Amino acid sequence: MLEIKELGVRVGGEEVLQDVNLEIGPGEVHILLGPNGAGKTTLLMAIMGMPGYEVTRGDILFQGESILPLTVEERAKMGIGMAFQKMPVIPGVKLRTLGEIIVNGGSSLIEEVAEKLNCTYLLERSIGLGFSGGEAKRAELFQLFLQRPLLSLIDEPESGVDLDNIALIGKALSELLEREQVKTKKRSGLIITHTGYILEYLNADVGHVLMEGRIVCRGNPRDLFVDIREKGYQECLRCER
Repeated sequence: MLEIKELGVRVGGEEVLQDVNLEIGPGEVHILLGPNGAGKTTLLMAIMGMPGYEVTRGDILFQGESILPLTVEERAKMGIGMAFQKMPVIPGVKLRTLGEIIVNGGSSLIEEVAEKLNCTYLLERSIGLGFSGGEAKRAELFQLFLQRPLLSLIDEPESGVDLDNIALIGKALSELLEREQVKTKKRSGLIITHTGYILEYLNADVGHVLMEGRIVCRGNPRDLFVDIREKGYQECLRCER
């Protein structure tokens, strides 16, 4: 589904990622761990093709095709979607309007998904404007549920969210990524987490630790998180070296 080869990314003149290699197969969900400032969000932004994230070396392939020449819109149409750590605020544009653009009408689907994610009361509000942490995360998932991307990039789904919302978001992500459909699942995900709470609701396949601009460790996500909680991220570097 996704193959990243020796990727380097520069942001604001600084080389944030230097040599990132990562592969995600169809139907796989991967977790991305790492200390603050390690470049986790930069990696997701580069995959999505966001402005200001300059790829200086390497390649990003989606379903075997390099997406480096493509715009954000073109990547989205190919089947890549993203939920941001901080939801963009768009005054004057209702969440319902964005939903209608995504599904080209389909009001019944909009209502169904909004109800599932407890977003119905947000539909007539400007996107992200005055949203709480939980509301923002649910609204981001609302968009992804309508888009149904083959690859979902999720930046810290627990950030600023209370425990009740984490449960709802975790279960929704599990449904979006088809984690219960053992034989037929085809949608993949790359999820950044700091707290690890999302792992209580989402059965992830592989965990990666990003430090100093590269992937330094891979393994079972739960085991990695336990080790990091007990020993810290520096143990990952010592182990690697």
